[in-house]
Amino acid sequence: MPIEFDIKITDKDMYRFNLYHAYTGFQGIFAAVIGIAVCAVAILTFGKVEVTYSMLYLLFGIIFLVYVPVSLKMRSKRQIMTSPVLKETLHYRVDEAGIHVSVGEQSADLEWKMIYKMVSTKSNLLIYSSRINAYVIPRTQLGDKYETVRALAKRKLEAYRLRMKE
Repeated sequence: MPIEFDIKITDKDMYRFNLYHAYTGFQGIFAAVIGIAVCAVAILTFGKVEVTYSMLYLLFGIIFLVYVPVSLKMRSKRQIMTSPVLKETLHYRVDEAGIHVSVGEQSADLEWKMIYKMVSTKSNLLIYSSRINAYVIPRTQLGDKYETVRALAKRKLEAYRLRMKE
């Protein structure tokens, strides 16, 4: 029995996806570690070096910690505003064959064997078609159909490609 639902992506949903994607990868983790380390250096060197140096360390640490989230926020807004597809409501149909997505006259089919991985976060269900591209489905909009989609994905995908919370 196919599961059908409509999803309207907001810039907030896209921002959550971009944050997840950035901070589960090397670059985001590295930026956070460097930011924290530079702030720690500022605190440890305060009073041992000129105040100007400590303030510069602190400034650079804050820049490392703030730059990624702020740039992702702006990028998310731009993605939603410039993509005609993301401005529309997406219609999903999930069945034994795979996932069918349509908007207006356009449609795409993703067979289960073509899914790179499926991940659920606190706020989104992410269906990756490659290492970096994913269909973003806000869990609040998916509602009670989440469990049905999860059960179907559990049957159709290998365990290493499935990271979905109950």
